[in-house]
Amino acid sequence: MAAKEPKYDASSIQVLEGLEPVRKRPGMYIGSTGPDGLHHLIWEIFDNSRDEAMNGHADRVEVAILPGDIIRVVDNGRGIPTDIHPKTKVSALETIMCTLHAGGKFGGDGYAGATGGLHGVGASVVNALSIMCKVEVHHDGGIFMQEYSQGKKKANVKQIGKSKLHGTVVTFKPDAEIFKEGTTFNWDKIVSHLRQQAYLVRGIKIHVIDARGYEGKLDIEGETYLSDLGFEQPGISFYFEGGLKSLVKHYNIFSKPIHKNIFYVDKSAENVGVEIALQYVDDMATKMAAYANNIPTPEGGTHVTGFKTTLTRLVNAYARKNGILKEKDENLTGDDALEGLTVVISVKLREIQFEGQTKAKLGSMEAQSAVATVFSDSFSLFLEENPDDAKEIINKGLLALRARKAAKAAKDSVLRKGALEGFSLPGKLADCQTNDPSLSELFIVEGDSAGGTAKMGRDRVTQAILPLRGKILNVERARLDRMLGSEQIKNLVLAMGAAIGDTFNIDKCRYHKLIIATDADVDGAHIRTLLLTFFYRYYRPIIDAGYVYIAQPPLYKIAIGKELHYAFSDEEKMATLKKLGFENIEQGESEEGVSEEETETEEDETEAKGKGKDKDTKKTGSKKPLIQRYKGLGEMNAEELWETTMDPKTRVLKIVSVEEIIYGLSESKRV
Repeated sequence: MAAKEPKYDASSIQVLEGLEPVRKRPGMYIGSTGPDGLHHLIWEIFDNSRDEAMNGHADRVEVAILPGDIIRVVDNGRGIPTDIHPKTKVSALETIMCTLHAGGKFGGDGYAGATGGLHGVGASVVNALSIMCKVEVHHDGGIFMQEYSQGKKKANVKQIGKSKLHGTVVTFKPDAEIFKEGTTFNWDKIVSHLRQQAYLVRGIKIHVIDARGYEGKLDIEGETYLSDLGFEQPGISFYFEGGLKSLVKHYNIFSKPIHKNIFYVDKSAENVGVEIALQYVDDMATKMAAYANNIPTPEGGTHVTGFKTTLTRLVNAYARKNGILKEKDENLTGDDALEGLTVVISVKLREIQFEGQTKAKLGSMEAQSAVATVFSDSFSLFLEENPDDAKEIINKGLLALRARKAAKAAKDSVLRKGALEGFSLPGKLADCQTNDPSLSELFIVEGDSAGGTAKMGRDRVTQAILPLRGKILNVERARLDRMLGSEQIKNLVLAMGAAIGDTFNIDKCRYHKLIIATDADVDGAHIRTLLLTFFYRYYRPIIDAGYVYIAQPPLYKIAIGKELHYAFSDEEKMATLKKLGFENIEQGESEEGVSEEETETEEDETEAKGKGKDKDTKKTGSKKPLIQRYKGLGEMNAEELWETTMDPKTRVLKIVSVEEIIYGLSESKRV
C-alpha cells in the first residue's frame, strides 16, 4: 500500500512574524552562528555608535565585555528617540529594537552624511539573537530604559532617572541556543577590529574594556562610561589623528618599506568620498583592507575592483612611458602589481548597497568609477613627483613578473617529473592501505626518530606517516619556485596528492585528516607554525574543510607501580596526583625522568622490603609516583605513542581553523 501523500495547501505555508525570521535563519543576517557571527553582533551595535560619530553627533564610544561575556556598548551621541512613533504607535526605541527594517538611515533628516547601516536590521537582529538585551537612553534630561529577551520586550519603555548627558547604552548577552559553538568573545579580535575603526574615523575616541575577571559587585545602573569609574580592569584606548596613513604605518611596523613616501589621497568624485593610502614593502604578501562607510568589506566589491584595475593600468603605463618595459615585454599582471603592497581603501557613500546583510562585499557601482577617477589622477601625479619611489615600485612589479614565470616553470617541472618517473609518492612516506580518503590519516611527524616509532605503532590500514627532517622552509617569505625546490615541501605536496597553485583540487586530497605531530618544545612549536603557514597560504580550502589537526601528545607519564596515567599539562599532572592521593607532592618534588624498567625494579625492591613500611607509602600501597616528562615524541615507545596520540579511541586532536591561525582560537576533541 503506497504511503499517503502529505497534504499541501494554504495551511502548509508558514508565516514568520516579528523577529522570528532572524531566529529561524540567523545565518542570513550575521553570516554564521560560529565565532564570526558571534562577534558580528558587536559590530552591528558599534556601527550604530560609529555612524553617530561619522555624522558629527558623537566623539566617544566604549565597548566593554562584562562577566559572563555580556557586551556593553556606550556612545555620547544623540540617543535613540523614545517618543511614540506615528506609524507603529509604540516608542521609537521599541520600534527600532523589535522591528526589522526600521531605522533612521533610509532617508530624511536623521543622517545627512554617510552611514554603515542601510537595511535597518542591525539592532533588531542583535536583540533577536540575545537571551538578554537592555537599552538605556540618555536624552531630554532623563534616562529611559527598555529590556528584551529573544527579540521580545519585557515591558514598555520607562524613565528610570534623570540625566544631564546624552547617548545610548546597549547591553546584551548572546543566546547560547543560537550560538551552539559557544558565546565566549575573543579579546584580540575585538581590539583589532576597533583599532581599525579608530584609524578610519578621525576624532573618535574608542575605549575597550575586558571586565570578565572582575569579582566585585558591578553596580552600573544609570552609569555611562566604565572607564571613568576607575576600577582596575584590562583595557585599551584608541585615538588617531593620522587616519589611513597611520593605519598603513601600523600594518608595516614589522616590514621593510621599499619606498619612503606613503601615497595618500582623500578626495571626492561623483558624490563618493574616496580615501586611499598605500606603501610597498619588501615582502610578497598583499595586505589589503577595504572599507565602505567604515564597514570592513573582506570580500571586496566595486571599490576594490576599481582600485586594482587602475593600479595595474597606471604601473604599466608609467613603466612603458619611461622605457622600463620594452615593446617586446609583456605587461605586468594584477598580481604582479599587487605583490608586496599594503593598501587601505575607504569609500563613503550616501546611498550604499552591500551584497547581503553581513556587508562583506560592496555592490554600489558608483564606487568603482569614483575610485578609478580619484586614484588615477592622484597616483599618476605621485609617480611623476617621486621618481625614486616610482622606480622602486616598478622594479618590485618586474621582480614579481620574473618570479611568476620561474615559479610556473618549476611547478610544471615538479608535477611533470612526478608523472613521468612513475612515482607520485615520496620515498619517506609510509602510506596506509586503504584508498578511501575519508578513512585515511596522514601524520606529519617531526624527525626520523619519531617517524620510525610512529610507523611501528600505527594502524597500517588507515594511518600514513611522513617524517620531516628539521624545520621546513618558511613559505611566507619564499616564492613558489624556491618552495617547490625544497625536498620537504615537495614531499608533502606529493603525499597529499591535491597538487598546488592553479592546479589544486581538494577532491584529489588523499587524506581527510592531516595531523601535525611535533614535539612539545620551542622547535616543535616553530615547525608547527611553519606548517600552519604553508597550509594557510596554499591550502586554505583544506583548512576550511576541517582536514587539518594538531596532535596533542601528553607531557607526562605518571607511574605508580604498573599503573600508568598520562597528563597533558602541568595543571593536569597536579590534578592527577591529587586524585591519586598525593596532595603533598609539589611541582618538581617527584622523581621525574625515571624509565619504566626502573619503575618495575623499584617496585620489586619495595615488595622485598614489605609494602606499607616506607614513610611515603600511600593508601594504594605504592611508593611516591615516578613521573617522566616527554620532551619529544621520539621518547615514547610505539605502544605509548599509539595509546596516547594515535589511537582514535583515546587520543585528543585539536582541529585547526582560520581563527586558530589568526586569533589563536581552537577546539580540542577526540577524533
